[in-house]
Amino acid sequence: MTEYHLPVMLHESIEGLNIQPEGTYVDVTFGGGGHSRAIMEHLGDSGRLLAFDQDADAIQNSIADERFTLIHENFKHLKAFLRLNGVRQIDGLIADLGVSSHQFDEASRGFSTRFDATLDLRMDQRQALSAQELVNDYEEADLARVLTLYGELPNARAMAKSICTQRRTAPITTTFELRDAVKRHLPHGQENKFLAMLFQALRIEVNGELEALQLMLEQSAQVLRPGGRLVVIAYHSLEDRLVKNFIKTGNFEGKLEKDFFGNPLTPFAQISRKAITPSEEELQRNNRSRSAKLRIAEKKQ
Repeated sequence: MTEYHLPVMLHESIEGLNIQPEGTYVDVTFGGGGHSRAIMEHLGDSGRLLAFDQDADAIQNSIADERFTLIHENFKHLKAFLRLNGVRQIDGLIADLGVSSHQFDEASRGFSTRFDATLDLRMDQRQALSAQELVNDYEEADLARVLTLYGELPNARAMAKSICTQRRTAPITTTFELRDAVKRHLPHGQENKFLAMLFQALRIEVNGELEALQLMLEQSAQVLRPGGRLVVIAYHSLEDRLVKNFIKTGNFEGKLEKDFFGNPLTPFAQISRKAITPSEEELQRNNRSRSAKLRIAEKKQ
């Protein structure tokens, strides 16, 4: 499991869940199973844990325990698959968003710019759209929109234009071919940073990550019992902004609405007023945790 993915802020997130031994919990990003195994250690005989992961590679990490159920689906289908498994309300939900270490390190998946591999970026290999189709088939304006919104790249239009110019000569099929297509737009000394922003943008679009996150958060408010905990670890500002706004206001725009008496119309109360970040010790142990932000909320009574 630790080779697959080292769980980030494990102690802080498990503490944030406030686990009740006989409760029902959901890990919507199973991955290597690190957070799930820690939850299982706190459950009693009648406790239950259901986990989601759309990546088939994660299935190999399944936990052999009758209290555990692994669901091979995108967490945007949270409510439907909980009901299929006889669950309507839960006591806590944890989401460790982003890409697992395994996905980054598995060259064939195309998540990392370190390897020359097929341009893929799909978290679920069953879906049709891959990054290869995206960079070769999207209109230039649509490609620029993706790079601007999801990569927050200052030179998104120029990058999109270079990609479209290159693909007219030959299709862009590998990570290195894409890197070469945008090479002249990578600022000196910041090449890796800008490439990471580019690949982040493509990955988010390919997997519909922000839409899935919004759907999952909305459903979490419906399935969590009063007093149930929501624990989310985000790795970039786009994700974290959605989580922060939803916890604080009950919507993704961050517009707080109040009832006649001036009480906030929100499903959650913030447990952590500010995002929790990794300790110096954890940063030294796991460099990939450096951008992580943990937020904890409790379903209102």
